[in-house]
Amino acid sequence: MKNYKFTINGNTYEVTLHNIEDNIAEIEVNGTNYTVEIDRKIQTPKTPKLVRKAEHPSTDSEASTLRTAKPTDKKGGGVIKSPLPGVILDIFIREGDIVKEGQKLIILEAMKMENNINSDKEGKVRRIHIKQGDSVLEGDVLIEIGD
Repeated sequence: MKNYKFTINGNTYEVTLHNIEDNIAEIEVNGTNYTVEIDRKIQTPKTPKLVRKAEHPSTDSEASTLRTAKPTDKKGGGVIKSPLPGVILDIFIREGDIVKEGQKLIILEAMKMENNINSDKEGKVRRIHIKQGDSVLEGDVLIEIGD
């Protein structure tokens, strides 16, 4: 968004340029919005326009299932995902164990630091997808927890 001030025949106009695509510009002149067609061809910049996909918490199992529970509500089953890339140093639980919220599950080494991965869910460990020494990427499923 760029702001300009024009004086034409003694009249002052404050112009805000909102968007330009091809030869169509969306502008605001003294508070009124206009769509303007530009006569000459606008040369597009060589820098590509950055388009990012929607971000979702890395702990959600599917992008369509966002967290909507209150912090005080009981957490059900789900998955524990890796919060960052690293190497699994130690696993403190086995399949079939009952875990509580806040319990230490895994130690993940990332950037020469040991990070504790704690459970944010309560339930029974259904499946462990990793073993000691495995390399994981951010968002990889580490553990499945069920009710």
